[in-house]
Amino acid sequence: MNRFISIDEAALRDAADPLGHLRAEFHLPTLEGQEVIYLTGNSLGLQPVGTAAAIATELDSWKTFGVEGHFKGPNPWMPYHERLTDSLARLAGAKPSEVVAMGSLTGNLHALLASFYRPSADRPLLVCEAKAFPSDQYALASQVQMHQGAALLEISGTDPDGAPTPEEVLAAIEEHGHRGATLLMGGVHYFTGRAYPMAQITAAAQAKGMIVGWDLAHAMGNVPLKLHDWGVDFAVWCSYKYLNSSPGGVAGIYVHERHHGPEVFRLAGWWGHDKSTRFSMPSEFVPERSAEAWQWSNAPVLAMAAHRAALDVFDRADLKAYREKSVAMTEVLLGLLDCVAEQTGQKIRVLTPRDPQHRGCQISVQFEGRGRSFFDALVAKGIYADWREPGTVRMALAPLYSSFKDLARLEVLLFETLAQP
Repeated sequence: MNRFISIDEAALRDAADPLGHLRAEFHLPTLEGQEVIYLTGNSLGLQPVGTAAAIATELDSWKTFGVEGHFKGPNPWMPYHERLTDSLARLAGAKPSEVVAMGSLTGNLHALLASFYRPSADRPLLVCEAKAFPSDQYALASQVQMHQGAALLEISGTDPDGAPTPEEVLAAIEEHGHRGATLLMGGVHYFTGRAYPMAQITAAAQAKGMIVGWDLAHAMGNVPLKLHDWGVDFAVWCSYKYLNSSPGGVAGIYVHERHHGPEVFRLAGWWGHDKSTRFSMPSEFVPERSAEAWQWSNAPVLAMAAHRAALDVFDRADLKAYREKSVAMTEVLLGLLDCVAEQTGQKIRVLTPRDPQHRGCQISVQFEGRGRSFFDALVAKGIYADWREPGTVRMALAPLYSSFKDLARLEVLLFETLAQP
């Protein structure tokens, strides 16, 4: 058996990895005394070592101060969400005033669409990609149902198993953009791992007069983002995938500063009210002049403490090195898959674009003729990947904790598993 990457080569590459030391900042699951090969950061990121202490700090404040913990203790709770803002702005490529940690992804999507999907007789369309994540499809369909004469346009692709190509998206915008009110797409497609050229698509849709939003559930903490410079109108994301914030952790939003004025309609809540008069309890809503105007409620402190601990690790990572490692590791993964296919005769279909400009950390593959039992055999060997029907294995290499040794071990275990009847 010829190997694409040996354990010795992997060790050399790990030793030269400028982010390699950050792996120790996470709890790696083990199986029979050995760390698993964790490839599911696109579903749930690993727990940072600092999470327990961060939550314990706030539990102690609650125990010690009770309600006064909103104003006392090491991290007073009333402005707690502000402790996350700068870190999120860095990852989003945004101004601090344009981002806020809040809510859940789909709830935030509904809140922002209430502001930014305002269909008219001339522009009735809410545009998205076909085969979007089901939660997005359900949410968008329900938004359309609230508006008489509105319609959902799903951009279909020629690939029956995946998402439309960028060219197909741009062609649809060219054809239908004059009737589009809002475009909402996933920045990285959850199933195929395709990363869309967000700057190009945003510019094309806005040139047709559309408002543009992005679901960054699989993009935030994965691919480089420059939301402000790209002129994106709004965006939403979750934090429990690549951001490692905890199961169901606090999500976040981005709203470009040009939309921060009081003339923008919002489904208002009291935490979005102007801070200077919020506790005067006025009857009229006066929004904050920032993305915080879309907040409905005060911070869920324990969940945000976990989020803060995870962002502490990201704050120590050079984002250029992060992207370079992502590209390098996915190149190795693609190479070893080709090697395994060639030597075993197993047909392996790669759904993810091979051009690194069009992918992030995730590689989606189908092992022809292999079903769920094959995937279960991989899991039993300590390969924690993700199974999606029909017959697709999603593997994500999170640069903060994935290693080249993981890839070398993966190659060996793939050969072993494919050799089994």
